[in-house]
Amino acid sequence: MSIKTTEIYSENAILVGLITQMQNEKKAKEYIDELAFLADTAGAYPQKIFFQRLDGPNSVTFVGPGKLQEIKAYIKEKEDTDEKIGLVIFDDELTPKQLKNIDKELEIKVLDRTSLILDIFAKRAQTSHAKTQVELAQYKYLLPRLTRMWTHLERQRGGVGMRGPGETQIETDRRIILNKISWLKEELIYIDKQKSTQRKNRGNMVRVALVGYTNVGKSTIMNMLSKSDVFAENKLFVTLDTTVRKVTIENLPFLLSDTVGFIRKLPHDLIESFKSTLDEVREADLLVHVVDISNPTFEDQINVVEKTLHEITNEAKPTILVFNKIDAFSYTPKDADDLTPKSRENYSLEELKSTWMAKMQENCIFISAQDKTNLEEFKTLLYNKVKEIHVTRFPYNDFLYQVYDEEELI
Repeated sequence: MSIKTTEIYSENAILVGLITQMQNEKKAKEYIDELAFLADTAGAYPQKIFFQRLDGPNSVTFVGPGKLQEIKAYIKEKEDTDEKIGLVIFDDELTPKQLKNIDKELEIKVLDRTSLILDIFAKRAQTSHAKTQVELAQYKYLLPRLTRMWTHLERQRGGVGMRGPGETQIETDRRIILNKISWLKEELIYIDKQKSTQRKNRGNMVRVALVGYTNVGKSTIMNMLSKSDVFAENKLFVTLDTTVRKVTIENLPFLLSDTVGFIRKLPHDLIESFKSTLDEVREADLLVHVVDISNPTFEDQINVVEKTLHEITNEAKPTILVFNKIDAFSYTPKDADDLTPKSRENYSLEELKSTWMAKMQENCIFISAQDKTNLEEFKTLLYNKVKEIHVTRFPYNDFLYQVYDEEELI
């Protein structure tokens, strides 16, 4: 794995993952690669990876005691070098007990996948809406882990005589956090009412929502269709706030929204907190599901998005499946003498096209937003789908879209 670039990193990191009966070696490596990308996005350089085979996470220290000592020895080895380790990141959500025990043993900053994602979200949040949602998720994550905040008192003075004041302080903090959570929920209700009013003011225009796994190119497609400048970068979770733009293809206007990307093992509290942001998805007439065809695990990513969408809304919506980044697609031709079954890497782009277009029929297209390959075909497909919805909504005004004054629709 080589991730280091010219970017300035704040800390060197160790990544820790498990290989279990539920998560084989291939899957564990896929998850750890994604964790490395998350660490890179947060500004940490993943210097070393540790795996361990277990039946399941150790209830006390996540990994076994021997593996934890191995990690500790590596940290000590790098202590006085330029490669000094600043944090250890675990590829699953740690329980408060695990977090406390690992922190006590390693005596270094410890993060799990959830806290890392929360950190990235906090960094990316720009509007008051996104900041409130992230803060709510952070407090919900922090609440059951308050005892860890007071372990430094035990190290300074020992446990005797400190238990009472410590518990009192923890209870005080718990009340403060519970009050803060209550206030943030009320604040979100108020913001959601404002957002709902804004949506009502948009009239009866057809609504299209871009959805997909994080970093698949939704913002690039948004910029291409709406001729806007939504920030797009090769990082995870670049878009947190839902951006809505009016788009006109030929003479047909509609509203296009760019939503936050999804990811495997997305923290439950984040899904809960960001459900209001995803109101645009719930109220959309048409979903454009963007997929990174160059990612070897794109089918898993499709499943993650569909599962998350099901959590947000049980309503089945018309969907266009857009396979993006065909310019970056690569595959390994299968040897003619190789009798093993074909793997995902052995399918050519043409074979994948025939497979998925057979499944989705006319609701599937392969493009490159970066190179603008097949973009006109994509626009035509989108135009036809929006027109179908528009004509259904206005059965007696099926030519109304031809005479819309664009300025009146803002």
